[in-house]
Amino acid sequence: MSVIKSRLQDTVNGGAPRSAVTAETNAMQELKSRVHRILINRLDLTKLEGLEQAVVQAEVKKAITRILDDENAALSGAEREKIQADVLNELFGLGPLEPLLADTTIADILVNGAKNVFIERRGKLEKVDITFKDDAHLMQIIDRIVSRIGRRVDESSPMVDARLKDGSRVNAIIPPLALDGPMLSIRRFGTDPLKVKDLIEFGAMTPELAQLLEACVKARLNVLISGGTGAGKTTMLNCLSSFIPDVERLVTIEDSAELLLQQPHVIRLETRPPNIEGKGEVTQRSLLRNSLRMRPDRIIVGEVRGDEAIDMLQAMNTGHDGGMTTIHANTPRDALARLETMIAMANLRISDKAMRQQISSAIHLIIQVSRMGDGTRKVMSVSEIIGMEGEIITMQEIYRFIRTGVGRNGEVQGQFQPTGIRPRFSERLEQYGFKLPPNIFEPRGVAAEVTQSGWRSR
Repeated sequence: MSVIKSRLQDTVNGGAPRSAVTAETNAMQELKSRVHRILINRLDLTKLEGLEQAVVQAEVKKAITRILDDENAALSGAEREKIQADVLNELFGLGPLEPLLADTTIADILVNGAKNVFIERRGKLEKVDITFKDDAHLMQIIDRIVSRIGRRVDESSPMVDARLKDGSRVNAIIPPLALDGPMLSIRRFGTDPLKVKDLIEFGAMTPELAQLLEACVKARLNVLISGGTGAGKTTMLNCLSSFIPDVERLVTIEDSAELLLQQPHVIRLETRPPNIEGKGEVTQRSLLRNSLRMRPDRIIVGEVRGDEAIDMLQAMNTGHDGGMTTIHANTPRDALARLETMIAMANLRISDKAMRQQISSAIHLIIQVSRMGDGTRKVMSVSEIIGMEGEIITMQEIYRFIRTGVGRNGEVQGQFQPTGIRPRFSERLEQYGFKLPPNIFEPRGVAAEVTQSGWRSR
């Protein structure tokens, strides 16, 4: 109950929530502050000790109702409910952020100081009217988020990564590093993730391409998903993982747990940052090495971004096939270059040719995804790595998205088109029992026209 009392005191000392409605009057703000002050004096914390949170919230809500009755405030039913919700959100939740977190259509919440809050909805950024009272109020919310996972943020440690209960990824950076006040970024992850049929419906890929990718996953090809920030790499990885048979044992390794695999036999591993003394860090490389001793059928790395790349490639080259991971890159060729850079970070002093041989023998398929100008996400390219020519990794494009123009409402239009090249792994697909239509790799006279809204975050 000391926590409840502390949070009640916080609201009195400058953390009073502010309504998302810009037309809210100063009188309403003063009424909320008065309710806070009276509540902290009236609430008998000893009677609430040991009760469940739902019961505590109900008791607090009743206390707020009695205070509003005593105040004889001329409030409509909606205004009373709004005051109750604001006080409860400030006390038990994340204050002004709670309405945004409850909106499942919001993909990102970006707080640029106390007075500027932006969201991403359907691939587009927009400013919302929700604000914090001041920077101190925003800092209280940030402290509440990070304290739940045993972390802290202050001048000596002004950057922090955290995760909400629903799996949403949180990053906060505060002064003196952030010059205009505390900055908070929340990347949302829906509890009902998109599926392959959704991507087909939204025009992110064609049924033929989905059929090809399903065969590649079930034939245990090693897949690298490449794309820029917010391009939908994790969503694509989630969708492809749905093709993995339920009988396989999967090990996932992530910096921040985002994958939502549906198989019954999944081992989820997550890295740990160093503590205040700089000790206790557990990296992706350490987890990947440990996973090799866990008898995995497949290893799925949420995102490869450091020296763990060499261990991942070696695992793929030593019998742990069927692996999947994502990487930040704008093109398939850039993805290979980034892999080389990550391998170099391991300080193994191997030649460029040996490094590229490791990559070319480990990775079979690169799927390039992109976020278009209208906010939609699409599979832009599917390329096969076929080996080495001299010291250069060679690959061939199998499918591509050809952009043809822009529609009336600004939507990107284009065509998914096979390049006419039959991949070398097609024989492997047949060995695993997948007989794809003979024309699936043949370019069409009339390609699949894509005019749908596309795949957006939701």
